[in-house]
Amino acid sequence: MPFTVGFDLDMTLIDPRPGMAAVLNEVGARTGHDLDGEHFAANLGPPLDMIYRDMGVPEEEIPDMITLFRALYPEVVIPATVALPGASAALQSVRELGGRTMIVTGKYRKNAALHLQALGWEVDHLYGELWSTGKAESLKLHGAAIYVGDHVGDMRGAEAAGALGVGVVTGPCSRAELTGAGAAVVLEDLREFPDWLRTSSGVTS
Repeated sequence: MPFTVGFDLDMTLIDPRPGMAAVLNEVGARTGHDLDGEHFAANLGPPLDMIYRDMGVPEEEIPDMITLFRALYPEVVIPATVALPGASAALQSVRELGGRTMIVTGKYRKNAALHLQALGWEVDHLYGELWSTGKAESLKLHGAAIYVGDHVGDMRGAEAAGALGVGVVTGPCSRAELTGAGAAVVLEDLREFPDWLRTSSGVTS
């Protein structure tokens, strides 16, 4: 059975921050809530309902505001998003070694798929709306040996799935935070990933 490597999306493979800030600010403008899009974009990771809750949105308004965010997303965020350095090569390196790739993200799956389409990336499996240890079941389903992410929640998800957690410091979490959350290795960014993968013992066995 081929080995499988899972990746987080936001701030691991892609940088959607300008669009994410803009779309949250637009939701705030349309709904009359004081939402801090810049703070949101600088701390990507937790799911949208948690973000709204932390920003003081009443519980009964959250579902409609999630729907609005998702509706605005394709036009605002997709065109403003770029691949992070080394992302394409990291995905390709897994395939070159005979492995399979999967993305497990907290993002709405339909919008995550639009990012992949826009960037011309193909992956074997895509799961959305999963956060922290909630990512474990999907990773286990496909026997993921490695999970790569930028957030402490990603490392907790890897640990819960029995996968090797590989952290990258391209997101809001420091090297120490990622290590403390269970990362077995922490890279500066995905440009280091292909060499690490090729030299890691047992990955392709």
